[in-house]
Amino acid sequence: MYSLPTKNGLAKQQGHTPPEQSTPPDKFYYPSHIVALTPLQPNSPLRTFTSSQTASTAAKMAFGKLFTYPGNPRSTAIRAVAKANGLDLQEVETDLAQPTEEFTKANPLKKVPAFVGADGFTLTECIAIAIYVASQNEKTTLLGKTKQDYASILKWMSFFNSEVLPKLGNWFRPLLGKTTYNKKAVDEAEKETLAVIAVVDAHLANNTYLVGERITLADLFATGLIARGFEYFFGKEFQQKYPNVTRWYSTVYNQPIYSTVAPEFALLDAPKLTNVAPKKAEAPKPAAPKPAPKPAAPAAEEPAEAPKPKHPLEALPKATFPLDEWKRQYSNVDTPEALKWFWENVPFNEYSIWKCRYKYNDELTLTFMSNNLIGGLNTRLEASRKYLFGCASVYGTNNDSIIEGAFVIRGDDYVPVFDVAPDYESYEFTKLDPSKPEDREYVDAQWTWEKPIVENGKEYPHASGKVFK
Repeated sequence: MYSLPTKNGLAKQQGHTPPEQSTPPDKFYYPSHIVALTPLQPNSPLRTFTSSQTASTAAKMAFGKLFTYPGNPRSTAIRAVAKANGLDLQEVETDLAQPTEEFTKANPLKKVPAFVGADGFTLTECIAIAIYVASQNEKTTLLGKTKQDYASILKWMSFFNSEVLPKLGNWFRPLLGKTTYNKKAVDEAEKETLAVIAVVDAHLANNTYLVGERITLADLFATGLIARGFEYFFGKEFQQKYPNVTRWYSTVYNQPIYSTVAPEFALLDAPKLTNVAPKKAEAPKPAAPKPAPKPAAPAAEEPAEAPKPKHPLEALPKATFPLDEWKRQYSNVDTPEALKWFWENVPFNEYSIWKCRYKYNDELTLTFMSNNLIGGLNTRLEASRKYLFGCASVYGTNNDSIIEGAFVIRGDDYVPVFDVAPDYESYEFTKLDPSKPEDREYVDAQWTWEKPIVENGKEYPHASGKVFK
């Protein structure tokens, strides 16, 4: 815990420096607006002083509030450093589904963590909060010794926050039923996660910690963000393939500064989660129906409610093949096997396949914005979900890309299926022949995302895509 210097001097008390921070840095370059801080007795309440106050008259007060929820990975390092610095940080358990007025005021985006200081100072964004809490100790080594150390700490914190955790979340969240499960998407998330972890493992081959040979805030922060991987996936096979990450994680996790705020930890022998669809919770049994009330005395005849408009495809004869069966195959079976099943089982006298191409590819700019166009179309196709399946993708690079896709639909006419989306006229549709090998190959490529497309002799690699099922 630390006090600001008084007008008459530092009035330095007997200092307390946490064990892991025992050697002060040779020089640390704090941003100019961060003032020097003077250590107090361990576990002392925070005291602040103005130029007209003295230690004897300052009021005791907490350091601040941290809005978070149990197990939030972006808050672990903040809690660890606050405890190590002896800061009285109150943790406010936050329900994101029912945010309080106090939390919403702290962060209008309703995201955790969020910090509100006892002096009214507010901070959002986990990296900023972690650095602010760490900087309360003037002699901390957690923020490095030099400007280069400090920049490298920021680099690795940003890398884990923007590259590792989102990809890891896309891997484990569908398997826990927290987001929609899709086998192919989970496979892709696993590959993407391991690709960024390989970068970290290569760096740690020649470094004990992320920045230098001493634990820094980057290590504490990154350990919290990668923890779900070691909790759910990283068994012995992973540990052998990525020994440096495993060694680093075990080392940091078992440091008192971290282990005192984290659950007990042991390396997995085998993954707890594998790429299978999560079991759905059993629906509660319906309550016994109440007896119907006695009919009231006949009243004047009221006009019957107008029937709800039906989808045009409801006029077709009932299909012998349910499209949902194909959707289950695509979601739960390896894609090559699923495609083989598709061509062997879908009756093309009841269904047809179509190539879909955006008409204004020359106007596309950033690929993520083009992918958002596909997402918008999918949202507006909701009314036709039971009659439709397909994938559309962005091919190419920023300012040089193409949107194309392939769909299977009920019936022989694409218009009744797609005109529920007002923007469907921005796309051109070409009917494909399932008996032609080249058309089948095109559909396979659109649904596996493994091959580029070639247009006017130029190859466009797959950039991103979305599945409509």
